Amino acid sequence: MAFDRRTFMGATAATGAAVAVAGTAGTPAAAQEAQGARQSAGGPRTYAFTVMGTTDLHGNVFNWDYFTDREFDDKAHNDVGLAKISTLVNQVRAEKGRRNTLLIDAGDTIQGTQLSYYYAKVDPITARRGPVHPMAQAMNAIGYDAAALGNHEFNYGIPVLRKFEEQCDFPLLGANALDAKTLRPAFAPYSMHRLRTPHGRDVKVAVLGLTNPGIALWDKANVQGRMTFPGLEEQAAKYVPRLRSMGADVVIVSAHSGSSGTSSYGDQLPYVENAAALVAQQVPGIDAILVGHAHTEIPEYRVRNEATGKDVVLSEPLKWGQRLTLFDFELAWERGRWSVAKVAARVLNSNTVAEDPKITGLLSDEHRKVVAYVNQVIGTSTQAMSAAEGPVKDVPIIDLINHVQAETVKAALAGSEWAALPVVSQASCFSRTASIPAGKVTLRDAAGLYPFENTLEARLLTGAQLKEYLEYSARYFVRTAPGDVVDVAKLTNSEGVPDYNYDAVYGLTYDIDIAQPVGSRITGLSFRGQAVDPAARFVLAVNNYRASGGGNFPHVPQARQVWANSEEIRNTIIQWVKAAGTVDPARFASVDWRLTRAGVPVF
Repeated sequence: MAFDRRTFMGATAATGAAVAVAGTAGTPAAAQEAQGARQSAGGPRTYAFTVMGTTDLHGNVFNWDYFTDREFDDKAHNDVGLAKISTLVNQVRAEKGRRNTLLIDAGDTIQGTQLSYYYAKVDPITARRGPVHPMAQAMNAIGYDAAALGNHEFNYGIPVLRKFEEQCDFPLLGANALDAKTLRPAFAPYSMHRLRTPHGRDVKVAVLGLTNPGIALWDKANVQGRMTFPGLEEQAAKYVPRLRSMGADVVIVSAHSGSSGTSSYGDQLPYVENAAALVAQQVPGIDAILVGHAHTEIPEYRVRNEATGKDVVLSEPLKWGQRLTLFDFELAWERGRWSVAKVAARVLNSNTVAEDPKITGLLSDEHRKVVAYVNQVIGTSTQAMSAAEGPVKDVPIIDLINHVQAETVKAALAGSEWAALPVVSQASCFSRTASIPAGKVTLRDAAGLYPFENTLEARLLTGAQLKEYLEYSARYFVRTAPGDVVDVAKLTNSEGVPDYNYDAVYGLTYDIDIAQPVGSRITGLSFRGQAVDPAARFVLAVNNYRASGGGNFPHVPQARQVWANSEEIRNTIIQWVKAAGTVDPARFASVDWRLTRAGVPVF
């Protein structure tokens, strides 16, 4: 059914809930009821339904990679996009009966591809008579019932998020996204859905939305003083009993929070980033949790609730629309009410189906506009550069990112009291497939170096602090003794550290001895041929994610900020290429760091 945001927000102010009846299109009603309900002669009345879930769609509608300008593919031959998800959803609805299904999402919807960027920045949805966001169009057409807020929803600022919310025919949920002044919910905390059964009372399914507390750090510039984000456990403990008292037969949590119980921002917030399993363990009354944020695939994970002893079923479908989670519920009518008899979860792979032509046709014009936008030529390169070896070697393409950042900060500090200080820069290998070709360089080539909407800052650090920063970064490498065979495929991502949390620092020279334990790996640290003085002061050009605590790197979040910019680093790189005209690695590339074992280079 269509979702009227004004009516909903009015109801939210009074009750905090929305009530909807599951759609009735598709399978005839009689067949739907037969598929959902079962009753043996003289036996108990039962009802079965399915909740489908996606998460971390990150602006993917088409099975297309805008950075390579071709169909998406990876080593596992996964496919991506809502057009594929739509086909899977249609199949499930045909099998189960439309009225016996719900479709929800766990956040990070409007950031991640050039398609989503284009309609936030180039042809923004916030403009007067602006377009409808492609993700809103696609999700409305597919028929989503609710979606939790992800942390990346806030990347483009609250006005863009509010406009997207207005364009959606379903509620955006965030029980722990509060107005900073009133401490009241800034978004709908939950939605309530009625599933009609042939056995008397309808089944009431509550969906509670929880988002990530890290938003307060990662998007501080957009939310500080406007919104606050308490922990998932405390808000779930507040709302789940309320939902049960309102008659919810089933309570599902859609949580943009992983299940590991860890945080990437350390002790800077008193809340856990990946708290989904803790919510299941600590808060009674939850039947299932759709997990997001961690970009991992968990078909089914059961957590025993401490208070009730009952299992809570968790599932996380793989990112970008690569998987669709199915929670299959079986209910029994007992003592005048519905109770959950069984819950199971599984995932469907989107590479097993074709794209839904309804969705691809709906957004074909938008897709063509973005393809033309990203393929515009912005300069030339004297040679080809690749990020393939970026995680283990100092490669020119990462030096390019760092050079642009360092130049930008130096120019910004000119004439200031910090102008005489040396500027160094950090960058990660965000994408191992990023490349710059020899010859013509397109916007998508440059943008592909930096797939995130991070902005640039300058922070003041000492030589000693930079060494500790590098030691922390070097934990990324698996400890490998001298003489052991080096398998490049197994050398990185130690303890699950992702590529984007390994930083190389440009402007310093150093070795990383991977034979040594974590914390004792950086040797020969120097600046312009001289050993770095622990007391010397440096300006670090650093992205806002790292500066705000992302990755839990030491010192930077507490360091003095001497400059900051609201322009995305990606756009800064694009503008640099346009201004330079020619990208010549001879201007910026050098081998400043290397992997060693007992002083002997690994490569």
